Amino acid sequence: MKKWMIVLLISRHLVAAAQGEQMMTGLYEPSWESLARRGSAPGWFRDAKFGIWAHWGPQCQPEAGDWYGRNMYMEGSRQYRHHLQHYGHPSVAGFKEVIGAWKADEWNPDRLLELYRRAGARYFLAMGNHHDNFDLWDSKHQPWNSMNMGPRRDILDEWATAARARGLFFGVSIHSAHAWTWYETARGADKNGPLAGAPYDGLLSPDDGKGAWWEGYDPNDLYAQQHPPSAPGGNDEARWEWADGAAIPSEEYCRNFFDRTADMINRYRPDLVYFDDYHAPLWPVSDQGLRAVAHLYNSVDSAVAFAKMLAGEEKKALTWDVEKGAPPDAQPLPWQTCSCLGGWHYDRELYLRDGYKSARDVIQMLIDIVSKNGNLLLSVPLRANGTIDEKEEAILEEIAAWMEVNGQAIHDSRPWSVFGEGPSTRANAGIINERQRPAYTPEDIRFTARAGILYAHLMAPPDRGQVLVKSLSKDNPRRVRSVTLLGNNQQLNFKRTREGLLVNLPGGLPGGSLPLVLAIR
Repeated sequence: MKKWMIVLLISRHLVAAAQGEQMMTGLYEPSWESLARRGSAPGWFRDAKFGIWAHWGPQCQPEAGDWYGRNMYMEGSRQYRHHLQHYGHPSVAGFKEVIGAWKADEWNPDRLLELYRRAGARYFLAMGNHHDNFDLWDSKHQPWNSMNMGPRRDILDEWATAARARGLFFGVSIHSAHAWTWYETARGADKNGPLAGAPYDGLLSPDDGKGAWWEGYDPNDLYAQQHPPSAPGGNDEARWEWADGAAIPSEEYCRNFFDRTADMINRYRPDLVYFDDYHAPLWPVSDQGLRAVAHLYNSVDSAVAFAKMLAGEEKKALTWDVEKGAPPDAQPLPWQTCSCLGGWHYDRELYLRDGYKSARDVIQMLIDIVSKNGNLLLSVPLRANGTIDEKEEAILEEIAAWMEVNGQAIHDSRPWSVFGEGPSTRANAGIINERQRPAYTPEDIRFTARAGILYAHLMAPPDRGQVLVKSLSKDNPRRVRSVTLLGNNQQLNFKRTREGLLVNLPGGLPGGSLPLVLAIR
């Protein structure tokens, strides 16, 4: 890099940092009480039901799974071994070298967004940054960004353009609040082997970059480790809430989080912002996360902001996101499950061992979530080069075909008086528990309603020519005038009994194991 370019880059960053971003004023202030006046997610979000997420950034470059930027500094881990083989020892080649190697040279957002739209997505989220602290736009407040290095493209701008050209609501996920503790592994060293004691690259200074590809950049802007470390030990869940010995971030770090997030909001005016945080970013050690939410709400009408582990009035201030799980019952306020076909970051081992969710898995998840007043945000992992593999594409095409027939029972629908019936309704619920759900049976049914039509989703194809909908027994006052199967115009014979609504299914049912949907009028 030429000297004048380095000086220009550093000057631009210093000016932006000195100026900072101003919080947009308006109806909302950065307090839980004020933000709770939001009350509920807007109607468009309740209608959308299904979104797709590109959880894609430099940690997908190695194609070696989740949390690569942290785990590559953990001696003996799978990612550590991968890093030694492909990049070198982390005392010499750290995560910054992964960033330098990432080129995204086959990425075509238009092609991907067209496929996602056909698969039934009504909104799309792009990752703005992860815990790796790398901004995927032309960031004013983080020089380690995708315009300055790696792909040298404004990733968010291209995603936003492609999504909005197809009528999709556009969102951004922000994960950078936790880089302060997440990257603490980068300040360690091997305990064994020929390089035992050689410090990893997490505490380098700008002077260490002379003559290197990253000359002119401060590694602390990326790794954020010029601070006392967290206390040894401690519970990871508690530390996600800045407790149990977690190192508390400085005010400068917290302010930088706000400036970067506000800059992103000002540039792209996202319809949704997903914060990968419990309660709110940096809460309770700082109000800068609440300031970011207030800035969003005051800047973008009908915007949605997500956070996890929300309780009580917090669910009125932000929309509750349940990672890889679901509540046991229908919720009074709209909410969302986030999940993924494979891992969050692309993992070639999952691809090789056919470790993806099937189209049936995704559709069953979607139906169950929608019946409980929720939405599904599905991450489709992208390879380093910006493409999805052929197995993921086949899954999405199968979802698209199902949606073409049955999407009317998903989009724009609302919960019914009961969300479902069958043995799976008693399944345990909570965060990161989706694998604990028992397999659906022909007795498992979920309900949605739209424009006077009740939809009964048969979660597993019945093993006989009849299905019994127990929730529509003679005791239920709802009238039943006709029953049809979506994708089949034939009026089905039915009978109401004390046990339920007994429906004779047509012959020649679609093959496979995907859910069927009855339209009951």
